[in-house]
Amino acid sequence: MSASAPALPDYVLDPNAVLKDISVKWRHKKVPDYATTRADYERTKKMNHEPGSLISIVENLVKNWEIEASYKMELKDWRTIDHDNYTFAVNGGPATSGEYMLKVGTYNAVIAPNSFYSPEHSDFASSHITFKSMMPTFAWEVLEVYSGPPQVAFRWRHWGEMKKDYEGFNEKGEKVTIKAHGKVLEIEGVTVAVVNDKLQLQKVETWYDPLTLFRQMGPPSDEGHEGSKNRTSANVSPQCPMGFKTRL
Repeated sequence: MSASAPALPDYVLDPNAVLKDISVKWRHKKVPDYATTRADYERTKKMNHEPGSLISIVENLVKNWEIEASYKMELKDWRTIDHDNYTFAVNGGPATSGEYMLKVGTYNAVIAPNSFYSPEHSDFASSHITFKSMMPTFAWEVLEVYSGPPQVAFRWRHWGEMKKDYEGFNEKGEKVTIKAHGKVLEIEGVTVAVVNDKLQLQKVETWYDPLTLFRQMGPPSDEGHEGSKNRTSANVSPQCPMGFKTRL
């Protein structure tokens, strides 16, 4: 970077930058603790990014966005987005706003009803309990960056260990329980994001198969889902619901 070049914002240089923000309304009335997630990321990541490189900048931006989307309760406090132009969409679905995500919750804003989970039967709080109880950490990294600003295309990986049982409600309102197996659940996807001159997110579009995560969990247990004796992870309806998200 030349001496005359503008300084990069902290949220693209430090994955924990927005955790240092003061005078903001944090969910649960406290700054979230990402120490365990960051430790698991360092221990099990596939990539090693040079600080200040494009791929590192992209990864840090998204990690800080995830913190804000999950834990900052007022949209005005989100520093990683262009407030006048921000939208988020998954798998070609409708673009959603930051306000909508704050209203229904990060999971429910981006997951369509399916055989394992439905936002129609879960609110912000219960959705976080469902996924974060099952998988306390869900690390995230960028694998490749295909183009630089203002339109940034990249491939990512999202992974974590299934340490506790999955308990949620499906599209029919039936409770689904899947016994924990302690193995790693891993998904990959592609995102195209448009950013402004401050590297704030304006338009975010993500593609991936969310059922990949559920299939890796295994079939529902008999006691957790009526009729589960006849259902296996292999015969789940091949729909393509929207989905993305958890602690990055």
